[in-house]
Amino acid sequence: MRGATFGEVFAVREFRVLFGSFVLLIVGDVIKMLALAVLVYAQTASPGLSAAAYMAGWLPFILGGLFLLSLADRLPPRALMITGELIRAVTCLLLAYAGLPVWALLALVLVTGLFSPVFFAARAAMLPEVLPGDAFVLGRSVLNVASASGQVVGLAAGGAFLAFAGPSAALAVTAVLSVVAAVVLRIGLPHQPARGAAEGGAVRVTLRVNRRLLADGQVRGLLLAGWLPCVFLAGAEAMVVPYLGGQGQAGVVLAAAAGGMAVGEFAVGRFAAPTLRERLSLPLAVLLGIPWIGYALGPGIVWASVLAAVATAGLAYQLGLQRRFVDAVPEDIRGQAFGLQSAGLMTGQAVGAALVGALGEGIGPGPAIAVAGGGSILVALALAGVLRPSPAPRLARG
Repeated sequence: MRGATFGEVFAVREFRVLFGSFVLLIVGDVIKMLALAVLVYAQTASPGLSAAAYMAGWLPFILGGLFLLSLADRLPPRALMITGELIRAVTCLLLAYAGLPVWALLALVLVTGLFSPVFFAARAAMLPEVLPGDAFVLGRSVLNVASASGQVVGLAAGGAFLAFAGPSAALAVTAVLSVVAAVVLRIGLPHQPARGAAEGGAVRVTLRVNRRLLADGQVRGLLLAGWLPCVFLAGAEAMVVPYLGGQGQAGVVLAAAAGGMAVGEFAVGRFAAPTLRERLSLPLAVLLGIPWIGYALGPGIVWASVLAAVATAGLAYQLGLQRRFVDAVPEDIRGQAFGLQSAGLMTGQAVGAALVGALGEGIGPGPAIAVAGGGSILVALALAGVLRPSPAPRLARG
């Protein structure tokens, strides 16, 4: 089977629209959370509350993923994505100019963020519809690279803008980016009807479909293969700052990790044929953990950066799972399936950071990173039966 090319992917108008709006979303969200953390710190002088503010935008993924994901299939995708951008714009303006106390700022972010998994799921489920076959996998690779790059750009641009104009103006910039993204989506995407029928309440349907997805052995295996190695990766990355003594050098290592991810996604997505890409899933998943073991030797910033970059290049293992995941779930619940995939990933990363962080308190950051690497290898080997491609039946409708 011949693999798709970047030229073929970007030749699709709908993908260009999804790509452009996604970049605006990622950059805007990073600026938003950075500005909110600065705004809270300015009001409270509390590092703990400032950190909580930075993470507040991601916490609702857990609840939204558990109870609201069915909306991604029961409502038209373009309307959902536009609604998400407009909610983000209004939220940012309220955070910037409404003069809310800190508890209200955090509550607003948490409540409006409950629907973020739904908006992300609508976008993810639309991708295989506009990019059939192997083009879908390459499209996911492009979006993953854009996500890593967008986070770096967002942090750099957000930091510079915060220093120049302050947090309120930075939040206003995010609002403008969201409005631009909404306009791009409205003009660039055609209207499509909802994939699934509206039967029963959103919470009840979400719980039922989540149980159905997790009860299927093939789908459950693919979900776990996408989640579990990343639990240990998030734990290792969470220890980079204390490993380097809280110094700014940690930013160099984390930037190297983002670069390694981008290079791995690009190389495997573009140059590996579809069948090879799927065969590479297991060795790349093992690679995800091996370099972190080197932190037990106490490397300096240069080698720490190299090890982090090599490790995150292994994240390209997920590309070999994407086509199989799309084939495993029916179209009418595809949005919820992708939403469950993302929500579980977010939750697992938070759990991994907390667990490895607790371990680091006891044995030190370097050894904790090494343990996380070893755990990642063991999990990849335990999931070898899933990571090795094999034909399997599609999840039945009903």
